[in-house]
Amino acid sequence: MFQSFFSDAREFFPVLMQGVLTTVAITAAALVIATVLGLFWALLRVSGIGPLAHASRILTNLIRGVPIIVVLFYMYFVLPDAGISLTAFQAGALGLGVAYSSYMAEVFRSGIDAVDVGQFEAAQSLGMSRARLMRRVVLPQAFKISLPPYGNNVVMMLKDSSQTAVITVVELSMQSKLIASSTFKSATIFTLVALMYLAMSLPMMYLIGKLERRMGRR
Repeated sequence: MFQSFFSDAREFFPVLMQGVLTTVAITAAALVIATVLGLFWALLRVSGIGPLAHASRILTNLIRGVPIIVVLFYMYFVLPDAGISLTAFQAGALGLGVAYSSYMAEVFRSGIDAVDVGQFEAAQSLGMSRARLMRRVVLPQAFKISLPPYGNNVVMMLKDSSQTAVITVVELSMQSKLIASSTFKSATIFTLVALMYLAMSLPMMYLIGKLERRMGRR
């Protein structure tokens, strides 16, 4: 049994690795989008400008209330009707990034809100502008506070990248289903897939934890 498993694993591993590379690429692209958009939504929420803060809160709540798969369908099937044509990879990265930007916004907002109000008052007493106060004082501390939930979202995003298979992105889960449907060796293939996801997730968790401890010592 084990000999057959390892023999099949050697055969399927190179093909599955192509799916791993696509999974990593789409997760990295979506992470950039989610981080930039999430920080933007969070800054609007704490801007002190009522209409902007209200609009940001409504938008992030709307995005969080829609399943990721629907966001992906919208990016891939609806945007072309508006003259915006995206490849499956582009639609997957954008859809995943937009969906997770709402979660990242809450992570960053809670981190900013957790910074001691005395830090704001001290910076303002030195004559800092609000923009400089956020850049030099608040955001570095907020990032440190936000790191654990941010890291959790990154790992969840890696796993949720499998949902991009519904718009024909051939990432790891799609690659495994294609192989399983043609070889009928589901046990071997999906065991390999589970191990591959663990091989991507566990080092990420370790690095985030290490960074968190290092920042905590500082």
